[in-house]
Amino acid sequence: MDVHESLLELIGDTPLVRLRTPGDDHSARLYAKLEYLSVGGSVKDRIALRMIEDAERRGLLKPGGTVVEASSGNTGVGLALVAAAKGYRAVIVIPDKTSAEKAATLRALGAEVVVRPGMLPIDHPDQVVNTATRLAAEIPGGWMAAQYDNPANPEAHYATTGPEIWQQTEGRITHLVCCVGTGGTISGTGRYLKEVSGGGVRVIGADPDSSVYSGGDGRPYFVEAAGRWRHPETPEDCWPASFHQEVVDEILPVTDRESIMTIRRTARESGLLVGGSAGTALAAARRVAAGLGPDDLVVAVLPDSGKQYLSKYFDDGWLLRLGFLDGDPATVRVADALTDGERARPLPYLHRHRTVGEALAELRAREAAGAEPVLPAGPAPVGPSRRPTAPELVGAVRLVELDEAVAAGRVGPDQSLDEQLGAPLPQFGGGESAEQALATLRSAPDATAVVLHDGHAVGLVTEEQLRAALGRP
Repeated sequence: MDVHESLLELIGDTPLVRLRTPGDDHSARLYAKLEYLSVGGSVKDRIALRMIEDAERRGLLKPGGTVVEASSGNTGVGLALVAAAKGYRAVIVIPDKTSAEKAATLRALGAEVVVRPGMLPIDHPDQVVNTATRLAAEIPGGWMAAQYDNPANPEAHYATTGPEIWQQTEGRITHLVCCVGTGGTISGTGRYLKEVSGGGVRVIGADPDSSVYSGGDGRPYFVEAAGRWRHPETPEDCWPASFHQEVVDEILPVTDRESIMTIRRTARESGLLVGGSAGTALAAARRVAAGLGPDDLVVAVLPDSGKQYLSKYFDDGWLLRLGFLDGDPATVRVADALTDGERARPLPYLHRHRTVGEALAELRAREAAGAEPVLPAGPAPVGPSRRPTAPELVGAVRLVELDEAVAAGRVGPDQSLDEQLGAPLPQFGGGESAEQALATLRSAPDATAVVLHDGHAVGLVTEEQLRAALGRP
């Protein structure tokens, strides 16, 4: 009978499908490795099985034990699935930016989900990895999978993904394109393909453009399960041991917008519904293939399904709110209320660890200049032109509230501003309707809002500016 004794036998062995674009008869052939067709829905099924079986062999995970991991979702789903099949308990710690679909999938598989803020420096006790490490130590029989540093992560791909691609392409592959997250997929798969081809396969990483892997400043980005961000208050960032940098020949940066628009277009033109990191890989792979000839063969690994992101990358409302969609040009949009100079200048915002006295001086200067005496607050900027992302603006500082706190003796001018942050300012995507934004600001405590473009804060807009853009007195 053509049957399987366990769903664990359905992990991996995913197909390759050719992606065609106009004019590709004269460029390299491009194939996609559809990892979302693995039983658990992502490339992380492979490492989940390998890490758990390795822990069993070494006596680290015993019957009745608990699998613990920090994950943006996919590794957690893979671990929860394998744990369920093998009779283990699973506790998965996820950042709060993880899609609702992933969190729901984890719970459906019986995992206990612990949510922690994603915007914490690496040495903070509540950071996701630190939380998972602590839970693994506290839970009797707990075992921390530690995907970022577990050798079984890249070894899973060396043993399975690499050989599958080599066999499926009959050894004709010339270029491999993978996202870099933990680094396990590109390291294990790339090492195998380089060895079996005698160094003939070129290995290329695809990375969010602000990720430190591709030389970015580490600011947050909106593509899940790829890249590496660095909190500006993290003193030292050690890259994962699962990422073998010597295997990778080149890393190509890809913007969030390009990744997102790539998967939306791919779904409508090719019927492939894939996730954001797959868009990063596809965008880079198309770039690579365009510069090659018909004798070359490019394989892009697509990590997971778009079904996990229907509330994000495929939701026009979500994209419009963050400024990834430009809105209707026939209407007055929020961005139309900003002048060219305002768009070009870095967003004025306060570092949350500045002193109260410094904040008061800046707010009074704004008031004297005729601007609203309120500013968003966030972490320290990495550079003078850095634009913070929407999640980084964790609060706002208002002159009236700060003056009252000083007058009442609750805070002194030399104290940190961090404890005095008020509610964040409203945020609007640049493509949103100016009419609707104005209606929101009328009922808001401040007459000022943050304007977003591609998830980054690009300026402040006031009720007065919106009225002017709409031609209202």
